[in-house]
Amino acid sequence: MDEFGPLLAGASENLYLARMQMALSLGWHIIFACFGVAFPVFVAFTEWCAHRRGSPHLRELAHTWAKAMGVLFAAGAVSGTLLSFEMGILWPGLMARFGEVFGFPFVLEGFAFFLEAIFVGIYLFGWDRLSPRAHLLSALPMIVSGAAGAFFVIAANAWMNNPTGFAMDAQGRVVDADPVGAMFGPSTWPQFVHMYLAAIMVTGFSVASVYAVAMLRRRCDRYHRSGLLIPLTAAAIAAPIQIGVGDWIANTVADNQPVKLAAMEGLYRTGTGVPLSLGGVYVDDELRYALEIPWGLSLLVTHDPNGKVTGLESVPPDLRPPVNVVHLAYNVMVGLGTALLLLALWLGWSWWRRRRIPRSVWFLRAVAASGAGAVLAMEAGWVTTEVGRQPFIVYRVLRTADAVSPAPGLYLGFYAVAAIYVVLTVLTVWVLRRLAHTHATAAPQEADESRADRRAAEATVR
Repeated sequence: MDEFGPLLAGASENLYLARMQMALSLGWHIIFACFGVAFPVFVAFTEWCAHRRGSPHLRELAHTWAKAMGVLFAAGAVSGTLLSFEMGILWPGLMARFGEVFGFPFVLEGFAFFLEAIFVGIYLFGWDRLSPRAHLLSALPMIVSGAAGAFFVIAANAWMNNPTGFAMDAQGRVVDADPVGAMFGPSTWPQFVHMYLAAIMVTGFSVASVYAVAMLRRRCDRYHRSGLLIPLTAAAIAAPIQIGVGDWIANTVADNQPVKLAAMEGLYRTGTGVPLSLGGVYVDDELRYALEIPWGLSLLVTHDPNGKVTGLESVPPDLRPPVNVVHLAYNVMVGLGTALLLLALWLGWSWWRRRRIPRSVWFLRAVAASGAGAVLAMEAGWVTTEVGRQPFIVYRVLRTADAVSPAPGLYLGFYAVAAIYVVLTVLTVWVLRRLAHTHATAAPQEADESRADRRAAEATVR
């Protein structure tokens, strides 16, 4: 219980309920947001390859993915709408005081969402009704608006981590608001690039995992091999780039949120030549049982083995986040990200040497598990970002406890939202399974696929 003291100190029941509801909504929606950003790219690329090669199985794959994309977009639209209401209902202290500063990206995100919705409809309805070129061109606004919507939401969150674009008068009121300047604070670009790559990885590994399971069940035709290889390749390319972006964002956090970085590493004392800690438990202002890499943290955040790193002791205890929560989430994100990178390297090595995926049942098993691993890594990253900012909703400006709604009955909203997400999850899974079953019973095999091709593919699962 002591570990959650900084998170719950002075917390009312409303604060607890609002936090739980927001965590549930964000944790559910962010998965569908990833698909909304990256899946249109995969669908359009596969359709382009189908037209270029004259391949029926790639065209069928793109068509199936387009239907799944529509289902996931609809589910994400519901959760996104709920979130927009929750910002005002649960956190009126935030919106009333700072809405004029950081509300602008939410307005722009609304435009991006409606534009994406329009072109998702055109793309789905235009299948077999538009010319191939016109149909592919209709995907471009869908892709651009999806990325733009993600940028605007991330810009708002980045502002909460590093608030800029305003000044405060003697009474604590916002003056000289600059909404455009607020959108482009120090955290905006590193957070956006980090999240965009995460969306590619979550979508790529998740889609590939479905086809890996099918191949483990000996469905080794070209349709399933392409369904695995296209998204897995995209995710594998993103994985090593994400490592470089991780260095960028770590430096940004060190410069602007040193207490969050200290919580991520379980570092109590400010010092030089600080080691990088893997694992461990934070007890009595000390990280115990951790594996330490000498000078690692100083090198990571200052690029100097003797660089200075700020510790948790730099602020009073009531201004520190719950260290074990942040440290564990950060380690889960890094650990799973490293595992996904190794899987990407395994694929790259096999493709470089033999121009095929590894012929190992363990490779397919790893790919089958990679989707869940990528989702968990992404969720852990958001826990690190959001909990690491506590006890502030706007870093060092507004406490979370001062922004929550005082209205009674917030528990009703929490139960209602939980019920909605249960129903949405069940319906989404049911519809996607129906789509998969429809293809499994009706999809044509490509006529020119030889027996040798099938034997080589099936050797993968032996």
